[in-house]
Amino acid sequence: MTATPEDLFRRLDQLGITYKTHHHQAVFTVEEAQTVSRTLEGGHSKNLFLKDKKDELYLLVCLEDTKVDLKELRKKIGAKNLSFGKAELLQEVLGVTPGSVTPFSLINDVDCRVSVLLDAAMMKEDFLNFHPLINTQTTQISMDDLKLFIKNTGHQMTVVEF
Repeated sequence: MTATPEDLFRRLDQLGITYKTHHHQAVFTVEEAQTVSRTLEGGHSKNLFLKDKKDELYLLVCLEDTKVDLKELRKKIGAKNLSFGKAELLQEVLGVTPGSVTPFSLINDVDCRVSVLLDAAMMKEDFLNFHPLINTQTTQISMDDLKLFIKNTGHQMTVVEF
């Protein structure tokens, strides 16, 4: 069963993670997200659900202004021909729709099919902002608490320099 934002918030509470959530109109792209009121401090993200030719899955979590070259990323992580994962696969594995991709969706990947890639520049931020499984809200979390959450889902993290 796919987790709801309320399920996510319960998990964060159970882990002792402090967070703040801001409600806003639905946004589907980084550009749209930049037009909504941003009352939460910290880095804002873009999150890319990727698949390679060998059907390996990746979630790239980076700052919204990070320039991502998929050919260069492929070389760095040893993947074959990276491309964006289809919406159906995204829903199946991470339980979210396009526009709601987030590291919080790892809560739905109980089989740990997705490898998590974190932008090195993002690691310098005190606070980060992500959709809590839905694109009408943004939730602020500390970098340390994000790492705690990801580890709690059973996923390993790889830090990537851009």
